[in-house]
Amino acid sequence: MSNIQTPSAPTASRTSPGLWALAWRRLRADRVAMAAMVIVLLYLLALVLSASGLLAKDWEQEVGVNYAPPTFVGAQSAADRSVLDNAAVSEAPPPDNPLDPIGDVIRQLRGTPATAQPVIVEDYGIPDPLQKELDEIHAELAKKGVVAVAVRRETLPFGADKWGHDIIQKTIKGAETSIVVGLIAALLATFLGSIFGAVAGYFGGKVDDIFNWFYSIFTSVPYLLLILAVAAVLQQKGVLTIVLILGLTGWTGTFRLIRAEYLKHKNREYVWAADAIGASHMRKMFSHIFPNVSHVALVQVSILVVSFIKSEVILSFLGFGVPVGVVSWGSMLNEAQNELILGKWWQLTAASIAMAVLVTAFSLFTDALRDALDPKLK
Repeated sequence: MSNIQTPSAPTASRTSPGLWALAWRRLRADRVAMAAMVIVLLYLLALVLSASGLLAKDWEQEVGVNYAPPTFVGAQSAADRSVLDNAAVSEAPPPDNPLDPIGDVIRQLRGTPATAQPVIVEDYGIPDPLQKELDEIHAELAKKGVVAVAVRRETLPFGADKWGHDIIQKTIKGAETSIVVGLIAALLATFLGSIFGAVAGYFGGKVDDIFNWFYSIFTSVPYLLLILAVAAVLQQKGVLTIVLILGLTGWTGTFRLIRAEYLKHKNREYVWAADAIGASHMRKMFSHIFPNVSHVALVQVSILVVSFIKSEVILSFLGFGVPVGVVSWGSMLNEAQNELILGKWWQLTAASIAMAVLVTAFSLFTDALRDALDPKLK
Protein backbone atom coordinates (compact mmCIF):
# COMPACT_ATOMS: atom_id res chain seq x y z
CA MET A 1 0.00 0.00 0.00
CA SER A 2 1.42 3.31 -1.05
CA ASN A 3 2.22 5.89 1.60
CA ILE A 4 1.90 8.70 -0.87
CA GLN A 5 -0.78 11.12 0.30
CA THR A 6 -2.90 12.96 -2.15
CA PRO A 7 -2.46 16.72 -1.91
CA SER A 8 -5.27 18.47 -0.18
CA ALA A 9 -7.24 21.26 -1.77
CA PRO A 10 -5.28 24.51 -1.90
CA THR A 11 -6.15 26.83 0.92
CA ALA A 12 -6.76 30.50 0.34
CA SER A 13 -3.64 32.51 1.01
CA ARG A 14 -3.97 34.92 3.85
CA THR A 15 -2.56 38.35 3.22
CA SER A 16 -1.44 40.42 6.15
CA PRO A 17 -3.56 43.53 6.72
CA GLY A 18 -2.05 46.78 5.62
CA LEU A 19 -1.46 49.98 7.56
CA TRP A 20 -4.92 51.42 6.98
CA ALA A 21 -6.73 48.15 7.76
CA LEU A 22 -4.87 47.82 11.05
CA ALA A 23 -5.53 51.47 11.86
CA TRP A 24 -9.26 51.05 11.24
CA ARG A 25 -9.29 47.93 13.44
CA ARG A 26 -7.68 49.84 16.29
CA LEU A 27 -9.95 52.82 15.75
CA ARG A 28 -13.12 50.71 15.93
CA ALA A 29 -12.02 49.33 19.27
CA ASP A 30 -11.96 52.84 20.77
CA ARG A 31 -15.52 53.78 21.72
CA VAL A 32 -14.65 57.39 22.50
CA ALA A 33 -13.07 57.78 19.07
CA MET A 34 -16.11 56.30 17.33
CA ALA A 35 -18.48 58.58 19.25
CA ALA A 36 -16.32 61.57 18.33
CA MET A 37 -16.30 60.48 14.69
CA VAL A 38 -20.10 60.29 14.67
CA ILE A 39 -20.32 63.86 16.01
CA VAL A 40 -17.88 65.10 13.37
CA LEU A 41 -19.84 63.33 10.63
CA LEU A 42 -23.07 64.94 11.86
CA TYR A 43 -21.44 68.37 11.61
CA LEU A 44 -20.22 67.56 8.10
CA LEU A 45 -23.72 66.39 7.17
CA ALA A 46 -25.17 69.66 8.45
CA LEU A 47 -22.51 71.46 6.39
CA VAL A 48 -23.56 69.67 3.21
CA LEU A 49 -27.27 70.26 3.84
CA SER A 50 -26.66 73.93 4.60
CA ALA A 51 -24.49 74.43 1.50
CA SER A 52 -27.13 72.75 -0.70
CA GLY A 53 -29.92 74.93 0.70
CA LEU A 54 -31.79 72.11 2.42
CA LEU A 55 -31.02 73.40 5.91
CA ALA A 56 -30.95 76.89 7.41
CA LYS A 57 -31.73 78.50 4.05
CA ASP A 58 -34.07 81.02 5.72
CA TRP A 59 -31.66 82.12 8.41
CA GLU A 60 -31.86 85.75 7.23
CA GLN A 61 -35.64 85.89 7.65
CA GLU A 62 -36.73 88.09 10.54
CA VAL A 63 -39.01 85.53 12.13
CA GLY A 64 -38.94 86.86 15.68
CA VAL A 65 -39.03 90.14 17.49
CA ASN A 66 -35.76 91.84 18.30
CA TYR A 67 -33.88 89.81 20.90
CA ALA A 68 -36.69 87.26 21.19
CA PRO A 69 -35.76 85.05 24.15
CA PRO A 70 -35.62 81.24 23.96
CA THR A 71 -38.92 79.45 24.42
CA PHE A 72 -37.85 77.82 27.68
CA VAL A 73 -37.19 81.30 29.12
CA GLY A 74 -40.59 82.65 28.10
CA ALA A 75 -41.69 85.79 26.30
CA GLN A 76 -41.48 89.14 27.99
CA SER A 77 -44.76 90.85 28.75
CA ALA A 78 -45.64 94.21 27.24
CA ALA A 79 -45.19 95.86 30.63
CA ASP A 80 -41.72 94.36 30.98
CA ARG A 81 -40.73 95.56 27.51
CA SER A 82 -42.05 99.02 28.30
CA VAL A 83 -40.05 99.11 31.51
CA LEU A 84 -36.91 98.00 29.68
CA ASP A 85 -37.44 100.57 26.95
CA ASN A 86 -37.93 103.36 29.47
CA ALA A 87 -34.86 102.17 31.36
CA ALA A 88 -32.84 102.23 28.14
CA VAL A 89 -34.06 105.75 27.46
CA SER A 90 -33.33 106.96 30.98
CA GLU A 91 -29.81 105.57 30.83
CA ALA A 92 -29.03 107.93 27.94
CA PRO A 93 -29.39 111.47 29.35
CA PRO A 94 -30.30 114.19 26.87
CA PRO A 95 -27.52 116.56 25.87
CA ASP A 96 -27.26 120.09 27.19
CA ASN A 97 -28.00 121.54 23.76
CA PRO A 98 -31.81 121.94 23.53
CA LEU A 99 -31.61 122.04 19.73
CA ASP A 100 -30.18 118.55 19.55
CA PRO A 101 -32.79 116.32 17.80
CA ILE A 102 -31.75 113.24 19.75
CA GLY A 103 -32.39 115.06 23.00
CA ASP A 104 -35.81 116.14 21.72
CA VAL A 105 -36.72 112.54 20.89
CA ILE A 106 -35.64 111.33 24.31
CA ARG A 107 -37.63 114.08 26.04
CA GLN A 108 -40.70 113.13 24.01
CA LEU A 109 -40.25 109.47 24.92
CA ARG A 110 -40.00 110.35 28.60
CA GLY A 111 -43.26 112.23 28.37
CA THR A 112 -45.16 109.40 26.71
CA PRO A 113 -48.16 108.38 28.87
CA ALA A 114 -48.34 104.85 30.22
CA THR A 115 -51.49 104.06 28.20
CA ALA A 116 -49.83 104.80 24.84
CA GLN A 117 -48.32 102.10 22.65
CA PRO A 118 -44.75 101.30 23.70
CA VAL A 119 -42.20 102.74 21.33
CA ILE A 120 -39.80 100.25 19.80
CA VAL A 121 -36.35 101.56 20.59
CA GLU A 122 -32.93 100.45 19.58
CA ASP A 123 -29.98 99.68 21.85
CA TYR A 124 -29.34 103.30 22.82
CA GLY A 125 -32.92 104.48 23.32
CA ILE A 126 -33.34 105.99 19.83
CA PRO A 127 -36.50 104.95 17.94
CA ASP A 128 -36.29 103.71 14.37
CA PRO A 129 -37.18 106.77 12.21
CA LEU A 130 -38.33 104.53 9.34
CA GLN A 131 -40.49 102.19 11.38
CA LYS A 132 -43.75 104.01 10.58
CA GLU A 133 -43.02 104.17 6.85
CA LEU A 134 -42.04 100.50 6.76
CA ASP A 135 -45.25 99.51 8.53
CA GLU A 136 -47.28 101.48 5.97
CA ILE A 137 -45.43 99.86 3.05
CA HIS A 138 -45.95 96.38 4.49
CA ALA A 139 -49.64 97.10 5.02
CA GLU A 140 -50.09 98.30 1.44
CA LEU A 141 -48.27 95.28 0.04
CA ALA A 142 -50.38 92.98 2.18
CA LYS A 143 -53.59 94.58 0.87
CA LYS A 144 -52.45 94.10 -2.74
CA GLY A 145 -51.50 90.51 -2.06
CA VAL A 146 -47.94 91.03 -3.26
CA VAL A 147 -46.33 89.70 -0.13
CA ALA A 148 -47.58 88.26 3.11
CA VAL A 149 -46.31 90.10 6.13
CA ALA A 150 -45.24 87.49 8.63
CA VAL A 151 -46.02 88.10 12.26
CA ARG A 152 -42.88 88.05 14.33
CA ARG A 153 -42.93 85.58 17.15
CA GLU A 154 -42.35 86.62 20.73
CA THR A 155 -40.14 83.60 21.44
CA LEU A 156 -38.06 81.15 19.40
CA PRO A 157 -36.73 77.72 20.43
CA PHE A 158 -33.20 79.11 20.87
CA GLY A 159 -33.92 82.82 20.76
CA ALA A 160 -33.27 85.53 18.17
CA ASP A 161 -30.63 88.17 17.59
CA LYS A 162 -31.01 91.93 17.23
CA TRP A 163 -32.72 91.63 13.85
CA GLY A 164 -34.97 88.71 14.76
CA HIS A 165 -32.94 85.97 13.03
CA ASP A 166 -33.40 82.47 14.41
CA ILE A 167 -30.31 81.66 16.46
CA ILE A 168 -30.27 77.93 15.71
CA GLN A 169 -30.41 78.51 11.94
CA LYS A 170 -27.79 81.23 12.22
CA THR A 171 -25.54 78.87 14.17
CA ILE A 172 -25.88 76.17 11.50
CA LYS A 173 -25.10 78.67 8.75
CA GLY A 174 -22.15 79.97 10.75
CA ALA A 175 -20.88 76.40 11.11
CA GLU A 176 -20.84 76.12 7.32
CA THR A 177 -18.48 79.08 6.98
CA SER A 178 -16.20 78.13 9.87
CA ILE A 179 -15.87 74.46 8.90
CA VAL A 180 -15.32 75.22 5.21
CA VAL A 181 -12.57 77.69 6.11
CA GLY A 182 -10.98 75.16 8.46
CA LEU A 183 -11.08 72.28 5.96
CA ILE A 184 -9.83 74.16 2.89
CA ALA A 185 -7.14 76.05 4.81
CA ALA A 186 -5.95 72.81 6.44
CA LEU A 187 -5.70 71.09 3.06
CA LEU A 188 -3.76 74.04 1.63
CA ALA A 189 -1.37 74.22 4.60
CA THR A 190 -0.81 70.44 4.57
CA PHE A 191 -0.15 70.50 0.83
CA LEU A 192 2.43 73.29 1.14
CA GLY A 193 4.06 71.73 4.20
CA SER A 194 4.25 68.30 2.53
CA ILE A 195 5.81 69.71 -0.66
CA PHE A 196 8.33 71.84 1.22
CA GLY A 197 9.16 69.05 3.67
CA ALA A 198 9.58 66.47 0.91
CA VAL A 199 11.97 68.66 -1.10
CA ALA A 200 13.99 69.70 1.96
CA GLY A 201 14.23 66.22 3.47
CA TYR A 202 14.96 64.39 0.24
CA PHE A 203 17.64 66.65 -1.24
CA GLY A 204 19.19 67.98 1.99
CA GLY A 205 22.26 70.16 1.81
CA LYS A 206 21.78 73.74 0.70
CA VAL A 207 18.17 73.09 -0.32
CA ASP A 208 17.43 71.95 3.22
CA ASP A 209 19.21 75.01 4.63
CA ILE A 210 17.11 77.38 2.52
CA PHE A 211 13.84 75.80 3.62
CA ASN A 212 14.96 75.71 7.26
CA TRP A 213 15.82 79.42 7.07
CA PHE A 214 12.37 80.09 5.61
CA TYR A 215 10.80 77.94 8.35
CA SER A 216 12.70 79.82 11.07
CA ILE A 217 11.36 83.16 9.84
CA PHE A 218 7.74 82.00 10.08
CA THR A 219 8.14 80.36 13.48
CA SER A 220 10.02 83.31 15.00
CA VAL A 221 6.86 85.47 14.87
CA PRO A 222 3.98 84.59 17.26
CA TYR A 223 1.25 82.87 15.27
CA LEU A 224 -1.55 85.26 16.17
CA LEU A 225 0.54 88.30 15.29
CA LEU A 226 1.57 86.63 12.03
CA ILE A 227 -1.96 86.01 10.80
CA LEU A 228 -3.04 89.50 11.86
CA ALA A 229 -0.10 90.99 9.94
CA VAL A 230 -0.96 89.00 6.80
CA ALA A 231 -4.62 89.98 7.16
CA ALA A 232 -3.66 93.65 7.44
CA VAL A 233 -1.49 93.38 4.31
CA LEU A 234 -4.16 91.70 2.19
CA GLN A 235 -6.87 94.12 3.41
CA GLN A 236 -9.67 92.14 1.78
CA LYS A 237 -12.37 90.57 3.86
CA GLY A 238 -13.75 87.35 2.49
CA VAL A 239 -13.74 83.59 2.91
CA LEU A 240 -11.04 83.14 0.26
CA THR A 241 -8.83 85.71 1.97
CA ILE A 242 -9.14 83.95 5.32
CA VAL A 243 -8.27 80.62 3.68
CA LEU A 244 -5.15 82.14 2.12
CA ILE A 245 -4.14 83.78 5.40
CA LEU A 246 -4.41 80.54 7.37
CA GLY A 247 -3.04 78.27 4.66
CA LEU A 248 0.02 80.41 3.92
CA THR A 249 0.94 80.73 7.60
CA GLY A 250 0.04 77.30 9.01
CA TRP A 251 2.28 74.97 6.99
CA THR A 252 5.23 75.00 9.40
CA GLY A 253 4.20 72.09 11.61
CA THR A 254 3.53 69.80 8.64
CA PHE A 255 6.85 70.83 7.08
CA ARG A 256 8.80 69.85 10.16
CA LEU A 257 7.22 66.40 10.42
CA ILE A 258 7.32 65.53 6.71
CA ARG A 259 10.94 66.68 6.45
CA ALA A 260 11.91 64.39 9.33
CA GLU A 261 10.11 61.45 7.70
CA TYR A 262 11.88 62.01 4.38
CA LEU A 263 15.25 62.24 6.08
CA LYS A 264 14.53 58.84 7.62
CA HIS A 265 13.04 57.12 4.58
CA LYS A 266 15.39 58.29 1.83
CA ASN A 267 18.07 55.85 3.05
CA ARG A 268 15.76 52.83 3.19
CA GLU A 269 16.33 49.78 0.99
CA TYR A 270 13.24 50.28 -1.15
CA VAL A 271 14.45 53.76 -2.13
CA TRP A 272 17.85 52.32 -3.10
CA ALA A 273 16.06 49.70 -5.18
CA ALA A 274 14.02 52.40 -6.94
CA ASP A 275 17.24 54.29 -7.60
CA ALA A 276 18.86 51.13 -9.00
CA ILE A 277 16.13 50.70 -11.62
CA GLY A 278 16.54 54.33 -12.72
CA ALA A 279 13.57 56.00 -11.00
CA SER A 280 13.58 59.79 -11.15
CA HIS A 281 13.73 62.02 -8.11
CA MET A 282 10.05 62.95 -8.46
CA ARG A 283 9.05 59.29 -8.68
CA LYS A 284 11.09 58.34 -5.63
CA MET A 285 9.77 61.29 -3.64
CA PHE A 286 6.05 60.96 -4.37
CA SER A 287 5.52 57.41 -5.67
CA HIS A 288 7.76 55.50 -3.26
CA ILE A 289 8.37 57.57 -0.13
CA PHE A 290 5.19 59.63 0.24
CA PRO A 291 2.76 56.64 0.46
CA ASN A 292 4.76 55.49 3.49
CA VAL A 293 4.46 58.88 5.23
CA SER A 294 0.94 59.82 4.07
CA HIS A 295 -0.52 58.95 7.46
CA VAL A 296 1.49 61.82 8.97
CA ALA A 297 -0.06 64.25 6.48
CA LEU A 298 -3.55 62.89 7.23
CA VAL A 299 -3.14 63.43 10.95
CA GLN A 300 -1.82 66.93 10.30
CA VAL A 301 -4.95 67.76 8.27
CA SER A 302 -7.22 66.75 11.14
CA ILE A 303 -5.11 68.71 13.65
CA LEU A 304 -5.02 71.84 11.49
CA VAL A 305 -8.79 71.81 10.93
CA VAL A 306 -9.33 72.35 14.66
CA SER A 307 -6.64 75.01 14.84
CA PHE A 308 -7.92 76.91 11.80
CA ILE A 309 -11.53 76.88 12.97
CA LYS A 310 -10.40 78.60 16.16
CA SER A 311 -8.20 80.98 14.16
CA GLU A 312 -11.14 81.95 11.94
CA VAL A 313 -13.22 82.67 15.02
CA ILE A 314 -10.46 84.90 16.38
CA LEU A 315 -10.07 86.78 13.10
CA SER A 316 -13.80 87.34 12.67
CA PHE A 317 -14.15 88.36 16.31
CA LEU A 318 -11.42 90.98 15.86
CA GLY A 319 -12.94 92.28 12.61
CA PHE A 320 -10.41 90.76 10.18
CA GLY A 321 -12.60 87.82 9.17
CA VAL A 322 -15.74 87.36 7.12
CA PRO A 323 -17.35 90.42 5.52
CA VAL A 324 -20.70 91.93 6.42
CA GLY A 325 -23.53 89.69 5.26
CA VAL A 326 -21.60 86.44 5.84
CA VAL A 327 -22.19 84.73 9.14
CA SER A 328 -19.68 82.60 11.01
CA TRP A 329 -19.13 81.61 14.61
CA GLY A 330 -16.62 84.42 14.94
CA SER A 331 -19.04 87.07 13.68
CA MET A 332 -21.71 85.72 16.03
CA LEU A 333 -19.36 86.10 18.99
CA ASN A 334 -18.53 89.61 17.78
CA GLU A 335 -22.23 90.52 17.89
CA ALA A 336 -22.73 88.74 21.20
CA GLN A 337 -20.27 90.94 23.07
CA ASN A 338 -22.64 93.90 22.62
CA GLU A 339 -25.69 91.80 23.44
CA LEU A 340 -24.28 90.73 26.78
CA ILE A 341 -24.50 94.33 27.97
CA LEU A 342 -28.26 94.09 27.48
CA GLY A 343 -28.45 90.67 29.15
CA LYS A 344 -29.03 88.78 25.88
CA TRP A 345 -26.88 85.70 26.30
CA TRP A 346 -28.40 83.15 23.89
CA GLN A 347 -26.36 83.95 20.76
CA LEU A 348 -23.09 83.70 22.70
CA THR A 349 -24.21 80.42 24.26
CA ALA A 350 -25.29 78.86 20.95
CA ALA A 351 -22.09 79.75 19.07
CA SER A 352 -19.83 78.76 21.99
CA ILE A 353 -21.50 75.38 22.55
CA ALA A 354 -21.52 74.53 18.83
CA MET A 355 -17.84 75.39 18.49
CA ALA A 356 -16.85 73.64 21.74
CA VAL A 357 -18.60 70.39 20.78
CA LEU A 358 -17.01 70.27 17.32
CA VAL A 359 -13.52 71.19 18.52
CA THR A 360 -13.66 68.65 21.36
CA ALA A 361 -14.95 65.86 19.12
CA PHE A 362 -12.40 66.63 16.40
CA SER A 363 -9.56 66.71 18.94
CA LEU A 364 -10.55 63.35 20.44
CA PHE A 365 -10.86 61.80 17.00
CA THR A 366 -7.50 63.25 15.95
CA ASP A 367 -5.74 61.79 18.99
CA ALA A 368 -7.31 58.38 18.40
CA LEU A 369 -6.42 58.49 14.69
CA ARG A 370 -2.81 59.35 15.47
CA ASP A 371 -2.57 56.46 17.95
CA ALA A 372 -4.20 54.07 15.47
CA LEU A 373 -1.83 54.98 12.65
CA ASP A 374 1.26 54.89 14.87
CA PRO A 375 0.66 52.61 17.88
CA LYS A 376 4.27 53.17 19.06
CA LEU A 377 3.14 56.59 20.29
CA LYS A 378 1.03 55.00 23.03
